[in-house]
Amino acid sequence: MSDSTPANLSIQDGIVVTLDYVLRVDGEIVDQSSDNGAIEFLQGYGQIIPGLERSLYGMVVGESKQVTVSAADGYGEIDEEDYAEVPRSEFPDEIPLEAGVELQMRDQDGDIFDATIAEVREETVLLNFNHPLAGKELEFSVTVLKLREAAQEELDHGHSHSGHEHDDEDED
Repeated sequence: MSDSTPANLSIQDGIVVTLDYVLRVDGEIVDQSSDNGAIEFLQGYGQIIPGLERSLYGMVVGESKQVTVSAADGYGEIDEEDYAEVPRSEFPDEIPLEAGVELQMRDQDGDIFDATIAEVREETVLLNFNHPLAGKELEFSVTVLKLREAAQEELDHGHSHSGHEHDDEDED
C-alpha cells in the first residue's frame, strides 16, 4: 500500500491519476482530452463520474480500457423537475430562441446555472436545467498516462493539487 513504488503503482483510493480519454455518446465523440488536456483527479474522492471512477481500479500506467457508463452512474437520469417555463419577454433580443440553444442563467443569489432551450412556445420558453449528458449512456476510451501517490495535503483537501511542476500553465 504505502510502500508502493511508481513501477508497481496501480489505481486505488488516494492515488492521483492522469487520464487520457475520448467520450462518445451514440457513437459520436462529445469530448476528448486532445481538446482539453488530460484530466487529473484524486481516485476515490468523487471527482469524476461514479461509473468511470469504479471501472479504473487496478489499472496501471500505459493501460487502456473501454468503459460503458449507464446514465444512472454518469450524469444521472433526466429529472422532469429540472425544467422551467420562462416568459419569452425575459430573453434579450440577441439570444436566438431555438430548441437546443445553450444558455447560462443567473439566479437571485448570483449563482450561475447552465440551461438548454428545450422548447419555444407561444408565450414562454421551456428551459432544461439537466446536464446535457443526463439520460445518456457514456462510452469512454481511457488510457492511464501517469499515477502518483497523493501528498497528505491533497488527501486532506480531497483533490489533487496540479501545478507541482508545470501543470498549471495549461489551465484555461
